[in-house]
Amino acid sequence: MNKVLRCLLIGLSCCLLAACEARKEFNLPKGDVEQGRATFILLQCNDCHSVASIPKAGNRANPLIDVEWSGDEAGDGLHVQLGGETTRIKSYADLLTSIVNPSHKLSRPYNTDTTTEDGKSRMRNYNDVMSVQDLIDLVAFLQDKYTVWVPEYYTYDTWPP
Repeated sequence: MNKVLRCLLIGLSCCLLAACEARKEFNLPKGDVEQGRATFILLQCNDCHSVASIPKAGNRANPLIDVEWSGDEAGDGLHVQLGGETTRIKSYADLLTSIVNPSHKLSRPYNTDTTTEDGKSRMRNYNDVMSVQDLIDLVAFLQDKYTVWVPEYYTYDTWPP
């Protein structure tokens, strides 16, 4: 009886496990690169960040956002290059996290220039300014600017041939 009950429980467990679906990932809709470019300029991201084809803006006033400029009067303060060749893929999730939570991960070359005394990013939190669609479009725009650089690998003849 015990053996029959055990086999029945194992069979029932296998049926239940087979019916389980894998967890579905959360995916945001595809963004519009041109709208992302417009958002990049509107939110004055180019005051501190530079991207190919968009000039650095310097110190400007924008009534849509309340951001204090922390650079000097000529607008030559903080400068962070975005896009270009990288050996590490800038994934959608990496870029999204960098915008939503700028202090999550800071690039080493910029640590001293881009952080406050308590180690937080000087980048303003735009979560209360951007819509979700703005964020999706901005990430699509930035992701489009990165290319992965693959190093050349050389093969050497081994000895003996």
